Amino acid sequence: MGDIRQSLLPRDVLSAAKELLYHLDIYICNLVQSGRQTPQVDTKTLELVEEFILHSPKDRNVQPRRMSALQELQLLEIMCSCFQEQSRDAVRQLMFSALFSLQGNRADESRMALLSKLVSMAVAVGRVPILECAATWLQRTHRVYCVRLARVLVDDYCSLMPGSVSTLQNIHSSSPRFCCQFITAVTTLYDLTTEDLTPPLELLQMIVSWLQDDPRLVLVTLLNTALSGSPPISSLDLTPLGGLVRWCVKAPLAYGRSEKRPPVANGTAESQAAEAGPLFSTLHLSVLQVLMMLPNVLNEKGLFGRLALLQPETLATLTSDLSRLLDLADEHGPPGDAHTLSQLALDRLAQALQVALANGALLCSREDLRAICSRLPHNNLLQLVMSGPVVYYNNIHTPPMAFSPHSAHSPISSHPTHQPLPPHPAPHPQYPAQPFLSPMPFPYRPNH
Repeated sequence: MGDIRQSLLPRDVLSAAKELLYHLDIYICNLVQSGRQTPQVDTKTLELVEEFILHSPKDRNVQPRRMSALQELQLLEIMCSCFQEQSRDAVRQLMFSALFSLQGNRADESRMALLSKLVSMAVAVGRVPILECAATWLQRTHRVYCVRLARVLVDDYCSLMPGSVSTLQNIHSSSPRFCCQFITAVTTLYDLTTEDLTPPLELLQMIVSWLQDDPRLVLVTLLNTALSGSPPISSLDLTPLGGLVRWCVKAPLAYGRSEKRPPVANGTAESQAAEAGPLFSTLHLSVLQVLMMLPNVLNEKGLFGRLALLQPETLATLTSDLSRLLDLADEHGPPGDAHTLSQLALDRLAQALQVALANGALLCSREDLRAICSRLPHNNLLQLVMSGPVVYYNNIHTPPMAFSPHSAHSPISSHPTHQPLPPHPAPHPQYPAQPFLSPMPFPYRPNH
């Protein structure tokens, strides 16, 4: 495509961009039809995209051409139509990658700005093909840029125009893949470490309603991903389960912080915190329901006992943050309230750990678990979880186990700290396999 550059130079900025998109569509269609196993867009084509669509010329001495706000809106509409009219998903995905895959150069800021506006428009006008491509982009891109895109959408639909959150909410049924990746990104962004990183109430309400309608939504990426190896450490998690557990556990203390809260549009911060409490309780229940679905899902993919959706490192960070919040609550909160909120947070952590261990989402020994939770104060439920019988999985990636409820050949063994019981007059029946559930179908803000 390098030979079309001379024909694009005399054109005005919008006409050149439109013409290049037309040629790019033809070029990628030919690439896909060529039958190559992994078709790739050549470097010269990517340079044309940077020059005539992202307006970042290679020559630093050349003044980049700029679009007016109206021209930019027209370009976004053209791009929406281009992806909507292209019927082949392989072509759409490759074109989206050619336009928005980050290259590690100065054009990346222009890419992020245009991508954020395009995805925001796609949400507004219901362009599902773009949302599906954006879901793939979120799965493959460094998490730093993923959370930037998520922040733009939250700003556009939850902060700048709160009444428009229903528009974002409606994509739940049209693009579950994008919704799953969006939840993962926002739970990565809003980690409840500060007031600014506490999720807006509108966002929380939307995610809770999504999971009430269909808790399996958070497993969509897992169900649609062929896992051939470990994902890049810089990418988003495979599911938002870790982030959602963090939200539920930290919420009672994070929303009870004593820092001065700024006024909000729809009432005081205290009233919003009171309204958020039941929402986090509902969210916690949904997370536990999803964790109980995992044995069926992981067994179908041959990953039970091999894939940990909750990482010990994530839990170590969570318990460290929780310990700090507990100290703050003890120092600044009313004694009775502080104790109640602290026990609620610890109870939720214990429940999540127990259900995750029992259903294969967390693969670690009780010794490791006790080390992770060593900084936390006493909690009866958490103590039971840390001292309970170990559940092991018949897999070389995990240590040998005393008893597995998922195997029909695993006898009951005594707890390591107890002496073996004398023989029973009649042998115990072996534990049957666990009945599984039925199979399931399956702060960057660009200038506007």
